Amino acid sequence: MAGAPPRIVVAALRGGSGKTTMTLGLISALAQRGLSVAPFKKGPDYIDPFWLSEAAGRPCRNLDPFLMGPDQVRRSFMYHGAGFDTAVIEGNRGLFDGMDSQGSYSSAELAKILKAPLLLVLDCTMTSRTMAALALGCQQYDPDLNLAGVILNPVGNPRQEGVVRQAIEEATGLPVLGAVPRLKLDLPERHMGLVPPQEHARVAEALHQAARSVAAHVEVERVLEIMQAAPGLEADGPPRGLFPQEEPSGERPVIGVIRDAAFGFYYPENLEALANHGARLEFCSALSDRGLPAVDALYIGGGFPETHAAALANNASFRREVRHAAENGLPIYAECGGFMYLGRNLIVEDMAYPMAGVFQMDFAMQKRPQGHGYSICRVSGANPFLPLDYEFKAHEFHYSQPLPAEGAELDFAYQVLRGKGILQHRGGLAKGRVLGTYHHVHALGSTRWAPGLIQAAKSQ
Repeated sequence: MAGAPPRIVVAALRGGSGKTTMTLGLISALAQRGLSVAPFKKGPDYIDPFWLSEAAGRPCRNLDPFLMGPDQVRRSFMYHGAGFDTAVIEGNRGLFDGMDSQGSYSSAELAKILKAPLLLVLDCTMTSRTMAALALGCQQYDPDLNLAGVILNPVGNPRQEGVVRQAIEEATGLPVLGAVPRLKLDLPERHMGLVPPQEHARVAEALHQAARSVAAHVEVERVLEIMQAAPGLEADGPPRGLFPQEEPSGERPVIGVIRDAAFGFYYPENLEALANHGARLEFCSALSDRGLPAVDALYIGGGFPETHAAALANNASFRREVRHAAENGLPIYAECGGFMYLGRNLIVEDMAYPMAGVFQMDFAMQKRPQGHGYSICRVSGANPFLPLDYEFKAHEFHYSQPLPAEGAELDFAYQVLRGKGILQHRGGLAKGRVLGTYHHVHALGSTRWAPGLIQAAKSQ
């Protein structure tokens, strides 16, 4: 692999500070200068990477020290960043926020793993000199962190900007590389973050808005100089799990992937690992296709079935084919939204919409998250995809509450060691050759996942 590209991590003190907007604008501004940009997102996330992918014109990769471990993070970054002029990594949550009081798996830790300079976005709403204290605290809290500059967002007027800029630069010596006013960008949000670009009518214009705003208020050339000054970084080959140890042989099984506006939560590496391990992927839609294509297994990712419940319910022929395929022994792996689709009904605002009916369980949407955060699971029951006693890391984030039918017999494949799962710290609902789970896995962390799905498809 070639050397690491010039790079920077964009972070903030908390969510909602504007770092996604700044990251989108920076990526777009660099691209408009003719530079190729490799986009990355820290942590488990699907929606922000959709937008970062649109801005960069190529798939965004997630880098997660918890799910992958530091070595896999470096391997993935080096492999997917090779050959690009620049790399921009968006952090998540607050800069030092992690799983514990030590900030394990935080954005700051990721920046250190990648030896990347860090650009801190400070929310200046109704403050002035206090921003200097916060910037100084971040600078001194972890001297090993390469805190390279600050962006102020949003600033109310030139006076506020002048006071904040002078206070930060005098107290810390850090350069203030931008001061962005309050922007009115066409980037609407809903319960799980930004509306995905697949459901946004004016994606290009929204990205142009962000690029123009950053270019007008951020010193992009100075940011680029900081990126180019990042030190060398090494990794011992491509990430484990992305490729098989031996070249696949025999016929390539066909794995169907339901991918549409309702089911779009797929890590690129998950799909690539399946293809690299010998599968041929066949994409289909639960919204518009009348039935399933001819497949040897089916993969249904997460997404927003609740916002497309009526359309999913109205496509009765597709629902019937999924149920009949499950009853006839087709291996089906379904995560979160895909799991909800396999239930009897999806209940949204007291309206019940019929789904595929594979599991004797309804799912009722709630106002607050019902499961949120990192998970650790151990395989404790029979299932088509993962071996007994296999322990893996995952994440869960869902607003639906599972409601088993009265008298339903439920067989769970996972013991949830950390996290919530489906019911009573159990996860991985298994029925025949079907597995439904709230746990999202990443192929570079759960390296047995892709080979397991391939093997189940081959045994069909």
